[in-house]
Amino acid sequence: MSDTKQESLSFQTEVKQLLHLMIHSLYSNKEIFLRELVSNSSDACDKLRFQALKDNSLMADDADLRIRINVDKENNTISIEDNGVGMSRDEVVQNLGTIARSGTAEFLQNLSGDERKDSQLIGQFGVGFYSSFIVAQSVDVYTRKAGLSADEGVHWHSAGEGEFTIANVELPERGTRIVMHLKADESEFSDNWRLRNLVKKYSDHISVPVQMLQENYQAEAESEAEVEGDEKKAEVVAPSWENVNSAKALWTRPRSEIKDEEYQELYHHISHDFGDARSWSHNKVEGKLDYTSLLYIPKKAPFDMWNRERVRGLKLFVNRVFIMDDVEQFLPLYLRFVKGVVDSNDLPLNVSREILQNDATIETIKASLGKRVLDMLSKLAKKKPEEYQEFWDEFGQVLKEGPAEDMANKETIAKLLRFSSSHNGEETQTVALSDYLARMSEGQAKIYYVCADNHQTAKNSPHLEVFRKKGIEVLLLTDRIDEWLMGYLQDFDGKAFADVARGGLDLGDIESPEEKESQVKANDEHKDLLQRIKSLFEADVEDVRMTHRLVESPACIVVGDNDMGAQMRRIMESAGQKVPDSKPILELNPDHPLVVRLESEQNETRFADLASILLEQARLAEGSNLKDAAGFVTRLNKLLLEMMG
Repeated sequence: MSDTKQESLSFQTEVKQLLHLMIHSLYSNKEIFLRELVSNSSDACDKLRFQALKDNSLMADDADLRIRINVDKENNTISIEDNGVGMSRDEVVQNLGTIARSGTAEFLQNLSGDERKDSQLIGQFGVGFYSSFIVAQSVDVYTRKAGLSADEGVHWHSAGEGEFTIANVELPERGTRIVMHLKADESEFSDNWRLRNLVKKYSDHISVPVQMLQENYQAEAESEAEVEGDEKKAEVVAPSWENVNSAKALWTRPRSEIKDEEYQELYHHISHDFGDARSWSHNKVEGKLDYTSLLYIPKKAPFDMWNRERVRGLKLFVNRVFIMDDVEQFLPLYLRFVKGVVDSNDLPLNVSREILQNDATIETIKASLGKRVLDMLSKLAKKKPEEYQEFWDEFGQVLKEGPAEDMANKETIAKLLRFSSSHNGEETQTVALSDYLARMSEGQAKIYYVCADNHQTAKNSPHLEVFRKKGIEVLLLTDRIDEWLMGYLQDFDGKAFADVARGGLDLGDIESPEEKESQVKANDEHKDLLQRIKSLFEADVEDVRMTHRLVESPACIVVGDNDMGAQMRRIMESAGQKVPDSKPILELNPDHPLVVRLESEQNETRFADLASILLEQARLAEGSNLKDAAGFVTRLNKLLLEMMG
């Protein structure tokens, strides 16, 4: 087997970084290399089985798909061979020399240098073929794509450093063989029984047979030949391969027969996540539709979870035949963290992604699977609240997209939401809406909330002052998605949501008739002051009025009922998006000494300075930036000097 057209190429920069980090970070979990490589071989067999549905000639005379693992203890090598789809020369360069995956740069930026933390991140990213270098000093890959001729085989070689070589070779059979030349201190993996145990541990669920040579077959053949006096028999005895795994798709087995460890290993296989799943649901539907689903909720969010364009979805099988990865049509986007398998008996084997987008059967399955995931989360929240809190800390922001995308399940999703609150003052989002309702004050008709850029700003917002005075809980919303979420949520269990920084504040029966009447009187009694300030800030504010929101602060900013909130406006502006024109409302506390002092001020310059300070303070308390920060400092210093005499 001679190499032709050999060339040396450099790894993509990201591959070099990943190889270095992986080799040095995964030393405590070396054995996963076998799981990753067997998983790749399984995928290659699945892809060939699917392609052969359209072109049976791809199978040629070798239709029994398999994966074979062989150990050469004397030479300290392991080979993993499959007769799957194989690769062409261009595909080898693309698949083994680069990481063609969105978010790679973001992934590398998230690495901290802490080997333990980086190990978890690498596990979420998936390492696949490159895991071989955890235990190997060099790796050879021999591969031929199904349908290509024998002289179009490819030999790839690398020591896992900066370069790799690639050449054309003669290969009589399709598929891929990976030969790992183990490091001197990794000889433990050149033991047959060690690898058998790893296959049973990690890959028993794989539907393709994983085979190894029967132990001592050569010695037994020689012994038998010696007894029979037939020396040639021992010389020509064929290798005796035996299945090491059960080779039956796990989801086709009854749930009662499957151990938790087996469910977890299938999760590792389909997700390439080193960590375990938090929970799963295995369900078979029969009747109008006939399909099996196995859905997993991960423990950790992948590094690119917030990218709504990331590759996502479930593995699709039709009658146990693998069709495609990452089928996004089975679940709504807000459940993109879910991993799993769908095996349908109703879809055609030649189904495409285009067909899936417009198929009524898919829509029915999607609705059912979405409800199943929400049911899993509801049970977790009820039975294991501490574990649900861990889930929420990882995936809560994604779940908040649900009410806008899934109106049919809006109420169910709302029950799963968690928020921080003025009730406990903690930044962690632990308060369920049902908890809030249980603590509502007598006569309270609404669920109150405030949006801000961070917890401290929300917690100390002047808009909360009257609520603290009256002992009313306010939800503190600080995620970028929160204001958008509330635009779709609107109510819960018959109680409407109310933004405490928006429009006129109506506390309903919580306020006494006297308090309501004093509010009306305050605006009438101070109408001259309000008009002076409004004339001063005509270009900056829509209106100026007295308020009963404030207890300690002199002023606050309020947005109109139909205007965009301040948090959403800042987010859109920072993203370079155009925002609708609107001006806020300035509200004053008629009992505050600064407002009283302002009303008595006759000097127009001093009046303008003090009024500007009140407006700018209100903007700062809201979390907004000042148009003229230097002017604010000048006016404030001038006021302080006057106070000093």
